[in-house]
Amino acid sequence: MKNTLALLGGISPATFLRDYWHKKPLLIRQAIPGFLAPLTRQQLFDMAGRDDVESRLITQDGKDWKMDHGPLAKLPPLKQKQWTMLVQGVNLHDDAADALLREFRFIPDARLDDLMISYASDGGGVGPHFDSYDVFLLQAHGQRRWRISAQKDLSLVDGMPLKILKNFKSEEEFVLEPGDMLYLPPHYAHDGVAVGECMTYSIGFRAPAFQELGEAFLQFMADSIDLPGRYADPELEPAKHPAELPEQLLARVADEINKMRFTDDDITIFLGEYLSEPKAATYFDPVDKPLTPARFVQAANKRGIRLSRKTQMLYRGKHLFINGESFAVGRADKALLTVLADERRLDKTALAKASKDVLEAFHNWYQDGWLELA
Repeated sequence: MKNTLALLGGISPATFLRDYWHKKPLLIRQAIPGFLAPLTRQQLFDMAGRDDVESRLITQDGKDWKMDHGPLAKLPPLKQKQWTMLVQGVNLHDDAADALLREFRFIPDARLDDLMISYASDGGGVGPHFDSYDVFLLQAHGQRRWRISAQKDLSLVDGMPLKILKNFKSEEEFVLEPGDMLYLPPHYAHDGVAVGECMTYSIGFRAPAFQELGEAFLQFMADSIDLPGRYADPELEPAKHPAELPEQLLARVADEINKMRFTDDDITIFLGEYLSEPKAATYFDPVDKPLTPARFVQAANKRGIRLSRKTQMLYRGKHLFINGESFAVGRADKALLTVLADERRLDKTALAKASKDVLEAFHNWYQDGWLELA
């Protein structure tokens, strides 16, 4: 990783998290001095035309906004003003973009989401809005003027394809040059407008709604619920009101349902699988002609291994999670696997400590495209 102190304007990650994270904006001039965008305009346009990449085209005509979803085979002329193209998850498709996203791993991987690139022609933007998550806005090419506000009024304009604030009132204004970065906490109103042609990189974070998590958790637990037996009422008495739900039935069923208990382990496994699950549009490329297990081990011992850009690997206690799957691992294997998760690679020295079971798992992940020879 690069020097995080420079990335955060000379303050430590601990100070940033204490004083700014979720609390107030931070403007960092030359967070990455002399920054050069790793993707050219044409490379970004080509990426937006692919069906395995999530992209959107936003055009503005006065107060009218239009949004089209990709693949974007045709884009407006470069000289046309006030249009923006957004390409989501660029880190999944480009090594340099992935490396840039990983510079922000002072935030846990479970919270780190993706790197989105916004290309805009002169005057282009997506209107005044707010995000429900933290975001770092890194200027990559050209200039963008940001107006921001801590306003509490977050009401939106009705009938728009975008979530545009109805009553945006700017409190501060900055023009960002390449290498400058602006951090904004959740629900902080902002409006970015391109000054000439520009590209902005957005590093976003996951902030799932509790309702979403609750629904997913109950679905997850449905497979593990075990309530043996069947309702019976051997002491049933004649019904005075046949259509009324019997009190005995309600009490008996309530007793059985209340036997269900969720443990910390249940929640750990659920969250690990949920937060490591690849997004719907993410596809792994299995190896066409995979090496045999023996040859794979030989090659890995020479070259080392690394996780695919698209792989999310997390752990907690004895549990390991990779791309939506979970495993319980022993102490010896855990030591090696947590290094792989944290460093996203293992060199040949570390691999020498791998057990037969771990090497077998590595070979399976290699065949599935989750892991690569370095």
